Amino acid sequence: MADEALPLTDEERAELEALRAEKAQRELRERAARERAELEELRASHASAERSPVQSVSRPQPRQSAEDQRIREARERGSKLMEPDDDLRMPLGQKIVLAVLGALAAIIVIMHFLVG
Repeated sequence: MADEALPLTDEERAELEALRAEKAQRELRERAARERAELEELRASHASAERSPVQSVSRPQPRQSAEDQRIREARERGSKLMEPDDDLRMPLGQKIVLAVLGALAAIIVIMHFLVG
């Protein structure tokens, strides 16, 4: 524990700086390699799309995960509950919210007159 509280010596500080520099160089090389791979992949996909535009349109969609499916279904239920339909009738969710707010306002007014 005593070693943790002491500041670094000049030798340790130089070693730390050297290790940081090595790490930065390694990260730069890795980033450049990832960018190069991405560039090659994009070039290949662009070239294949130019060669056969019909195939890129008819390519099957990747399967959605169960989580994506669940989220999509929840959004559909929420929009069905809270968004107006084609006739612009007020949805059930909005009616419930307005009824609760009206009841809350009535309770506040009644309590104001009973207490005051």
